[in-house]
Amino acid sequence: MSVVDLSKQPFPQSNFRELLDSVCEKHELDYAAYAGVDPIARTVHGFVNYPDEWQAHYVKSGFQHKDPTLLMGARSIAPVDWERLRGEEAFENVFQAASDFRISKQGLTIPVRGPYGDIGLFSVTRDCSDREWGLLKRKILGDLQVTAVHMHDHVMQTHVLSHKLMQPLLSVREKEILQWIAAGKSQQDVADILSISNRTVEVHLRSSRSKLSALTTAQAVGRAIGRRLIFPV
Repeated sequence: MSVVDLSKQPFPQSNFRELLDSVCEKHELDYAAYAGVDPIARTVHGFVNYPDEWQAHYVKSGFQHKDPTLLMGARSIAPVDWERLRGEEAFENVFQAASDFRISKQGLTIPVRGPYGDIGLFSVTRDCSDREWGLLKRKILGDLQVTAVHMHDHVMQTHVLSHKLMQPLLSVREKEILQWIAAGKSQQDVADILSISNRTVEVHLRSSRSKLSALTTAQAVGRAIGRRLIFPV
């Protein structure tokens, strides 16, 4: 996975770095971070208030591929207390490095799941004892869950992500076949034009119908035109 820094993207009427800072100040936390997983482009996008040096080291080391707080959070529907991850080699490797930047291994990741397969992960951390952390977590968990949903929903409202997630990823060949069907060609006509078998055309049409949630080829053509994947003739 690659990493997309959303702090460099336009977010009208929203300053997410300020939101992270305010959450930390309100709940006496050290750091907070939002990471979203784009299931189409396989990227991690997000913003954090961690030190810039740690952010750079994290990406350079490829920790986004193996950070258990992200991987476990992405598989879970319930908040993941990092205490559960202690002793795992990957966790210890990431947070041994993090300790050089004075970042504690005491933390929590809250997953948020969206309707398009999108996943948001809101994490917070604080350097304190297990007992202090347990008391604090019980006190603030409800607020953090609300914040996690709020943040993820606002990210998904941006054109950068929601347009891509809602737009079916048709292949070049699938769009080409649908375009010929839209022009009034039969399945056999399309096969002859493209010098492929009728069966291959049917396979691509079946895939297109599935991606567009269409029951018929005509519906698939209509939706593809409506979403500007192909053009009316």
